[in-house]
Amino acid sequence: MLVFIIRRLLQSCIVILAVSFIVFIGLYGVGDPTLLLIDPDASAAERDRAVAMLGLDRPLHVQYATFLWNALHGDLGRSFVYNEPSISLILDRLPATLELAFVALVLAVGIGIPLGLLAGLRGEGPVDRTIVTASIFGFSLPSFWQGMMLVWVFAVLLGWLPSNGRGAVGEIFGVKTSLVTLDGWRHLLLPAVNLALFKTALLIRLTRAGVREALVLDFVKFARAKGLRERRIIGVHVLKYILVPIVTVTGLEFGQLVAFATVTETVFAWPGSGKLIIDSIYKLDRPVVVAYLMVVVAMFITINLLVDILYSALDPRVRLAEKR
Repeated sequence: MLVFIIRRLLQSCIVILAVSFIVFIGLYGVGDPTLLLIDPDASAAERDRAVAMLGLDRPLHVQYATFLWNALHGDLGRSFVYNEPSISLILDRLPATLELAFVALVLAVGIGIPLGLLAGLRGEGPVDRTIVTASIFGFSLPSFWQGMMLVWVFAVLLGWLPSNGRGAVGEIFGVKTSLVTLDGWRHLLLPAVNLALFKTALLIRLTRAGVREALVLDFVKFARAKGLRERRIIGVHVLKYILVPIVTVTGLEFGQLVAFATVTETVFAWPGSGKLIIDSIYKLDRPVVVAYLMVVVAMFITINLLVDILYSALDPRVRLAEKR
């Protein structure tokens, strides 16, 4: 296992280096942020001073080398717009995005797996068809439209929940979070449901397919022939069999929830890192965009590593394959 982890970490370093090059060149090689940042009435001398201060007067490869050297020391650049370290801006807003993604994932797993299990066990009956049809809505309707409908129904028509903002926050171990206040939960519920709908539909389909496949396998027939109760067969043997792909997909989907919550955060004015990145793209705030993408890549790599470790714990064949 230790060799496996070391090998993955080395691969991760190569991936991060390659991504940093692609992202940096792709962002710094196109467009001119000074057109947005510098006053159009500024003189040529003032413009040159501003360009030099931002470091944009140097060749692109020199800018990249400087970025790489600073990144090794924990500095991912300074925001053109806010004049603050980019990583600080992202880390200030990341807890809001993480709590939103976490609650959305809990909703998706808590609803998607039981419904998928139920649909798979019912097999082509009315319950199965109803659940599958509902999951198609989750797949096919755009996320922004679902969000607007949630706002219209629960905030405008019924007035049950607020439509935007984060609400009151408390602190857990020094981290501000909405999870410890009632007002925070009221503000969190609608965006979390909106973010969870697509993932719930995905888990329903994945679980259903896994159950349908497992029910006809020999180990299930053997368990029934031994006289085991149906609840034990489903709860232990079938569930363990289908958990391997579900854990893999769920881990990757959590990364996507954090990285691509931008639409939901924009619809509900949720003050997370997704809204920050959208604003930064509009303003060509390159250091913030690059830093955000590097954080996202590092997060995906970490999640993948954890999923692989958990995967090997659930399926002993993975460990055997590694040894060979």
